Amino acid sequence: QVQLVESGGGLVQAGGSLRLSCVTSAWIFRTVPMGWCRQAPGMQRDMVASISPDGGSFYTDSVKGRFTISRDNTKNTVYLQMNSLRPEDTAVYYCRVEVMGRPYWGQGTQVTVSS
Repeated sequence: QVQLVESGGGLVQAGGSLRLSCVTSAWIFRTVPMGWCRQAPGMQRDMVASISPDGGSFYTDSVKGRFTISRDNTKNTVYLQMNSLRPEDTAVYYCRVEVMGRPYWGQGTQVTVSS
C-alpha cells in the first residue's frame, strides 16, 4: 500500500516562506522519485519539483531559484522549501510518486499566499 502524508501548508504573505513535508514508507522512499505537484482552483495539476533516490532534482521554471526540494534519508521524508512566495503560488500541493506506472497522491495541503 502506498501512503503519502503531507504537512506544512498554511497562509503566508507574499515574500514569505513555507516548508512542506511528505512522509512515506522506506521502500518507496528508496526506490522511486518523489515529487510535489500543485493545483489551483479551475486549473490542472502541474508538477512543481521532483527528486530521485540519488538526489537528482527537477524544478518547473516558475519556481526555479525560489523552491528547493530535498530528502531526509533517516526519516523517509521529502521536503519542499518555498521562499519568496507569490500569490500565484496559491494552490493545493500534493506529494506524488509513481509506482509501476501508476501515480499516487497524498491528501494535499493548502498553500495560500496573500498579496
